[in-house]
Amino acid sequence: MAKERKHIKVTYSTLGSPDPLLHEYFEEDVAELKNNLGKTYPILINGEWIESDNTFEKRSPINTDWLMGHFVDGTAEHINQAVAAAKAAFPAWRDTPWNERADLLDKAANLISERLFEISAVVSMEIGKNRLEAIGDVEETADLIRYCVEAMRQNNGFSMTLMSETDQHHNRSVLKPYGVWGVIGPFNFPAALTGGPVGAALVAGNTVVLKPADEGSMTAYMIAKCFEDAGIPAGVFNMVTGGDEPGKALTANPDVDGLTFTGSYNVGMSIIKNFPTATGQYRPVVAEMGGKNPTIITDKADLDKAAYGVMRSAFGLTGQKCSACSRVYVDESVKEEFLSKLVDLTEGLNVGDPTQQDTYMGPIINEEAYNAYKTYVGELSDGNVLVGGKTLDVGNGYYVAPTIVTDLPDDNRLWTHEMFAPIVAVRGYDSKDDAMQMANDIELGLTAGMYSEDENEVNWFLNNIEAGVLYVNRKAGATTGAWPGYQSFGGWKGSTGTGKAAGSLYYVQQYMREQSHTVISE
Repeated sequence: MAKERKHIKVTYSTLGSPDPLLHEYFEEDVAELKNNLGKTYPILINGEWIESDNTFEKRSPINTDWLMGHFVDGTAEHINQAVAAAKAAFPAWRDTPWNERADLLDKAANLISERLFEISAVVSMEIGKNRLEAIGDVEETADLIRYCVEAMRQNNGFSMTLMSETDQHHNRSVLKPYGVWGVIGPFNFPAALTGGPVGAALVAGNTVVLKPADEGSMTAYMIAKCFEDAGIPAGVFNMVTGGDEPGKALTANPDVDGLTFTGSYNVGMSIIKNFPTATGQYRPVVAEMGGKNPTIITDKADLDKAAYGVMRSAFGLTGQKCSACSRVYVDESVKEEFLSKLVDLTEGLNVGDPTQQDTYMGPIINEEAYNAYKTYVGELSDGNVLVGGKTLDVGNGYYVAPTIVTDLPDDNRLWTHEMFAPIVAVRGYDSKDDAMQMANDIELGLTAGMYSEDENEVNWFLNNIEAGVLYVNRKAGATTGAWPGYQSFGGWKGSTGTGKAAGSLYYVQQYMREQSHTVISE
């Protein structure tokens, strides 16, 4: 039963709350979770929670002594059963009036908000997010669902009257669901980027099979319980946890009619190349495939604002955001002053247990990422590491130092490689056009930031940068911090599969296809 608590709103724009109850609620649920670690969690197929002897264990990156739980290591057969259940449930769900679907998804969103601190405690301990980012992740999940629900309501379920040749012609455009929709989620936003796409697919009338990242399995279980408790019918929503096998099986199943993928560029491009036409007919893919996000700082910038915004975006969630700022191009005349401010802010960051109130940066997600960070640091030897560049002995977890490097040669691969680590490279420039050319000279184009108090420079940036999400003079985050309904979040170039953004005017329509109706009356 949900606890009776005051609702406290936290977004990525604010990442703060003056209400001390936020911390009280969060700490209560962290304590409760720590007392209930090590349980076994089932998968959901056709309304049944299914256990298996074949499980994997998930340990917290904060402290590897913390066994989060045992989770079903799903197989291709589990996926095939889930897809079959979703296919069987589709006709009735499709024929459910769209407003009734919307009401059920509203209930799911409200349950997520009611369980905000319970789920965010899981996100923090499972992924290593600090408490405010974890709370923001969960609240965003509910708001992403609500945004899609509202889009359905504002557009009358996307049934629109067209022009008529005569009074006897009745013409309409109707958007209808595809069928079974697969969702493959990432670890870094285990609530928002699983629950959000699931909600969009469901309200549009599709049935869903969710395969979450194995690192976010407990969060996915908590979100799945919200959909179930909201009254989503059996078979309409299914969830299978596990490693690569269930993910590959989901993309290979010919009865999956559409797919949402959030993850790496290489995996995403492989899906885009193979999934859409594998069955002999087109199947849509909604894909977000990462970023290598630049910030341009001119000599007319507020350097205090710029340094704070870059710090927030480079080191939030230990740099493990597709929107993280990892490249900075700063006018040579203000470079040293900017770096001094950025270094001071970075050296003041508290790295440690992210469930603690004063921690900004928690651990990196796992041993593989920990070792990758060490590899990247080794590749910084040609540059000048101003701060960081080392692992940290902070308890029994995967802790690394926030790192700033300058004077890195332009041909170093870390200018173009998405590291998913807390490393930001800073380079001076003499010409703004050169800075723009370097910022755009990459296959990815997710987010970008700019600092200047000059209106002409701002317009120049907005007109020339090749990215889907742009921020100017944003102290809360140079390249991060989108929120449903406030900033559309989607990339250009290799960062996207569709060019349409989440939390925007055009998102939920991707989960439907158009049909034209002409009825002639006597």
